[in-house]
Amino acid sequence: MTDTSSTRPGEPAGGPVPPASPPPPTAAPQHAQAHAPAWPGPGGPVPPPRSLARRLLAPVATLAGVAAAFAYVGTVDPNEPGHYPVCPLLRFTGIYCPGCGGLRSAHAFVHGDLPAALGANAIAVVGYGLFAVLMAVWLIRAIRGVPMRLAASPVLWWGVGAVLALFTLVRNLPFGSALAP
Repeated sequence: MTDTSSTRPGEPAGGPVPPASPPPPTAAPQHAQAHAPAWPGPGGPVPPPRSLARRLLAPVATLAGVAAAFAYVGTVDPNEPGHYPVCPLLRFTGIYCPGCGGLRSAHAFVHGDLPAALGANAIAVVGYGLFAVLMAVWLIRAIRGVPMRLAASPVLWWGVGAVLALFTLVRNLPFGSALAP
């Protein structure tokens, strides 16, 4: 005789059957595919290459904006009062900031007077050179189709800040009067 007291009607004799696990998904539903990112990351589809005109748009627009600013400063002389606002730090404290003389430096630079540009603000002239190098690298990389990414470490930013602070300190001391605008 068999004991059937532990089984319920309609169950097999071995006890309750665990529910079957759902089958593994084979593909995402269509609505999920419509919202999936176009380039999911490494190993995903590669985006189509951009045209040369599209790649050159950002660097050429940046260069055009800077050239327009230099053209304006070259046309409107900052040595004549009333065209540009006065540096607030210089006006209220009498201390030259790192940017004081920058417009006069740009004006002299546009007119090809490098000694006057260096005398007005030497650090700005160094900045013009760094900008020119950066623009050349950006344009070359854009032509080649290589993206331009600048990643500056905090050490670099601290170094730039230290150079600007030292420049400001020296140009405001009597022995650094050659750096004052």
